[in-house]
Amino acid sequence: TNPGFVVRITQSGLDYAHLHGIAILEKELTHVKLPDISGDFRIRPVGKVHYEISRLDLRNFHFPYSRISLVPNVGLQVSIANAFADVDGNWRVKLHFLKDHGSFDVSAENIYIKINLKLGNDVSGKPTVHTAYCSTRISKVRVHFSGRLGWLYNLFHSAIESRFRKILEGKVCDIVAKSVHSNLQPYMQTLPVTAIINDIAGVDYSLVEPPTATAQSLDVAMKGECYSLAQRSAAPFTPLQLTLPPDHDRMVYFGASSYFFNTASFAYHEAGALVFEITDSMIPKTVDFHLNTTTFSAFVPQLEKMYPDMKMKLKLSAPSAPFLSIGPRGLSLKPVVDIQAYAILPNSTLAPLFLLSLVSNVSATIKVKSGYILGKLNVGRMKFSLKHSNIGTFEMRTLQSIINIYASSILLPRVNDRLAEGFPLPLPDRIQLSNVVVQFHPNLLLLGADVHYQ
Repeated sequence: TNPGFVVRITQSGLDYAHLHGIAILEKELTHVKLPDISGDFRIRPVGKVHYEISRLDLRNFHFPYSRISLVPNVGLQVSIANAFADVDGNWRVKLHFLKDHGSFDVSAENIYIKINLKLGNDVSGKPTVHTAYCSTRISKVRVHFSGRLGWLYNLFHSAIESRFRKILEGKVCDIVAKSVHSNLQPYMQTLPVTAIINDIAGVDYSLVEPPTATAQSLDVAMKGECYSLAQRSAAPFTPLQLTLPPDHDRMVYFGASSYFFNTASFAYHEAGALVFEITDSMIPKTVDFHLNTTTFSAFVPQLEKMYPDMKMKLKLSAPSAPFLSIGPRGLSLKPVVDIQAYAILPNSTLAPLFLLSLVSNVSATIKVKSGYILGKLNVGRMKFSLKHSNIGTFEMRTLQSIINIYASSILLPRVNDRLAEGFPLPLPDRIQLSNVVVQFHPNLLLLGADVHYQ
């Protein structure tokens, strides 16, 4: 029931999104097709006048003042005030035997629009949005007709203005609903609810509940669960409650719990990706110790007699998925690694020599680049113990120093290369992050950032 990952959008983030949304809405409204107007009007003592108004063109629609607000338990509210619009078109009139035509201008002023947006999530876990409420009120409409009989129209301009007001008020909310459906909803659906990390694992960012609006922010609770691409299985643990601190300096915050990273560890372990082999050909040229029985005979003398001058192989594996914890000082884990040593016989078969257990305190540094969480492990002191030996007893103290060199120079770089592939953050299309800040809290990695829409 608890999310493993939470995205928080602050008021400044909503304000930034609002600027782009309002620009789109203004553009949509300038392309509104207004219907022709016709009717009869009786003016004493002139008589009945038949009029037709056509080719209505909404030349501009401007929102000099608008804002977006968080409405707890509802969603978002967009308020537009003091908007104005200009319309022009053609008119025709028939009075008895008199006929005339001309042009006209309409100015609508003091337009007030209120829009409530309801946020939700669909069956696939993607966010949804629809217009829950819309109202438009136009305080002032002015119509001016030109032409030989323009004075006649001006006699009943109040009735024409009333019709224009009703038409515009109805059209605005129609366009708002259409724009939300055709622009905002498809864009929100670009939020990836699943993302591929590499050929081994993916991450599930599906929403576990509708986005929640509070007085300060909009919170999006996500599953935040990594999984094996080969075979997805449920993690043997559940996420703890995730609480984000009340930071509002950035437009958006990403909160990842230890559950998020531990499901990745579980997925890699289940996929068999936490097994590494070290052979002599992999030893860096900067390391003077070759991986063979001749080198190891200095620490295990009986090797020289049992397996003289043979190459060796080390197989490193984690008996269980390493468990990561997050605290104020950062990310840390204490993995247990089994190290099985083999002698490679002349016929290429492997002869097991001994099995060691390695325990080490490991910390992780985190950074964000191009929308990815990148990690790097830093290994502290390693502690070795002998679990099993096929070659008798030997002194561990001297042996562990060379194993330490192999692990530090080969295993750690390989693990860090994999972590450098990164975890993709859940970002909709064309969003880039800047001014990133990284914070650590109990059970929480918090990433704050500003956003830029390309």
